[in-house]
Amino acid sequence: MSTHRSFFNRRLHSLLGVIPVGFFLVEHLITNHYATEGAQAFTEQVEWIWGLPFLPILEIFFIFLPLLYHGVYGLYIAFTAKNNVGSFSLFRNIMFMLQRLTGVITLIFVTMHVWETRLQVALNDYSADQLTHLTADLLSNPVNQVWYTIGILAAVFHFSNGMWSFLVTWGITVGPRAQRISSYVWAVVFVLVSYIGLSALYAFADPEFTNQLAQW
Repeated sequence: MSTHRSFFNRRLHSLLGVIPVGFFLVEHLITNHYATEGAQAFTEQVEWIWGLPFLPILEIFFIFLPLLYHGVYGLYIAFTAKNNVGSFSLFRNIMFMLQRLTGVITLIFVTMHVWETRLQVALNDYSADQLTHLTADLLSNPVNQVWYTIGILAAVFHFSNGMWSFLVTWGITVGPRAQRISSYVWAVVFVLVSYIGLSALYAFADPEFTNQLAQW
């Protein structure tokens, strides 16, 4: 791969990891967080999203295709890039290694999650109520709870640490002090967004949530 093409692909990969893939991750977890308010609140939020105009076009061109490019090219980076101990600190090399590892885990997790939820909705023409039941059934399984916990943490870490790299790559945080502050900021973001995602996960698995569904 030529140097020019590699530069372009890496910049595009970095940009798509933020817009729209990173933004969608945060939005998706916030939507799921409505489950903490009960089954009805989550279902109503899904219905609102499904009511957006041109939703299939938005999903294909602003979510799935950018996600596909980011994931496939990310795999190429994960298996070809090498740590640079001479230029970066041990901590940054460890974070770079974790970025590659969580990227692979996230890609596997997202692929399975899309198959288990979004594609099932499309293939079976599920309503929002049926999606709520499907998600609750899926996450009531302890094995799935562990897997989804790993997947959510991996995805949020990949996003948060990726944002640190994005700011460096695009010349926004250029000095050591700015990069150090950025590390603290994105560490806080990782904790907050992880909390949103995990609280939603365990809300679906809560017996009270299941009891609400049984009354529908």
